[in-house]
Amino acid sequence: MAVQEADGKQTAMRIDMNSDMGESFGRWTLGDDEALLDVVSSANVACGFHAGDPSVMLRTLSYAASRGGG
Repeated sequence: MAVQEADGKQTAMRIDMNSDMGESFGRWTLGDDEALLDVVSSANVACGFHAGDPSVMLRTLSYAASRGGG
């Protein structure tokens, strides 16, 4: 999809696909973080009240890092 500029030029539209991730806790699984990282362009790793456990958050960060996230 292109956006028409006022001067007549066209530029590509960029859309940020974002997802909350890392919310699983122990045996309780919420979502598929690894698969979502193939689709999204940015991610929020859970923290605060709905945070996953430390191993889930570390795994999610490792998935993101392996795909060039930083």
